[in-house]
Amino acid sequence: MLRVPPADPAVAAAYFSASLAFHADVSDVAGVLAGGDEPGFVVVDSRSTAAWEQGHVPGAVHLPTALVAEQAAALLDPAVPVITYCWGPGCNGATRSALALAGLGYQVKEMLGGFEYWVREGFGFESRHGRERRVPDPLTAPEDSEDCGC
Repeated sequence: MLRVPPADPAVAAAYFSASLAFHADVSDVAGVLAGGDEPGFVVVDSRSTAAWEQGHVPGAVHLPTALVAEQAAALLDPAVPVITYCWGPGCNGATRSALALAGLGYQVKEMLGGFEYWVREGFGFESRHGRERRVPDPLTAPEDSEDCGC
């Protein structure tokens, strides 16, 4: 860690503050959606149709990254912030989708962890088979609580 010293606290604060403006946490998104009230944002799944059918966040809008420029205006209200997701941390489809949406004038964040962590944390999802839910992975979510405490 000390080969490169930590950033100045003010620089670090600016960086981490900016990061929160660009990213949303899976559990935070799930918590708001489960609240029952109007969430104040729309969730966009930027994956292919085959991936969408395999499973997606309930209520999400399917808008593959390659089709953002062509279809965003028909599917999304420019006054409503967007949260994009793709497969998971090893995929940058949500980032590319967020970039395309920002270029079109949408307020946008990327959901960290993507669909992988949505499922691994035990949140329900919809697939071609109906509604599903898996047991939370203890490496990504607490076993005895809905709240990770962070």
